[in-house]
Amino acid sequence: MTIQFIHYPKCTTCKKAQKWLNDNKVSYEEVHIVEQAPTKDELSNIWQASGQPLKKFFNTSGMKYRELGLKDKLAEMTEEEQLELLASDGMLIKRPIVTDGKKVTLGFKESDFEQAWK
Repeated sequence: MTIQFIHYPKCTTCKKAQKWLNDNKVSYEEVHIVEQAPTKDELSNIWQASGQPLKKFFNTSGMKYRELGLKDKLAEMTEEEQLELLASDGMLIKRPIVTDGKKVTLGFKESDFEQAWK
């Protein structure tokens, strides 16, 4: 599978991650997280491959997250409900997500990128 770079173009963290990918000559397919928000099934597959807790997929610093009061609600929601919520609005998803179907990185941490994408 081609590496997918799921991002929001105005996000500074996404810009840093994209620069790293470009500087390291990693080829990828860009996916705009709002215009082409991942489906519930796609998110489920990415989440399963990541080995991360589902709550890590939420953009906790986003306005939408705060508006919906998700900090208090997530613990009571099923994984199914959380996936549906994430799929309903790309701005709720932590970004960027970089995946090749087997490996997944969430957000941008240079050491994680070095390990996963070099």
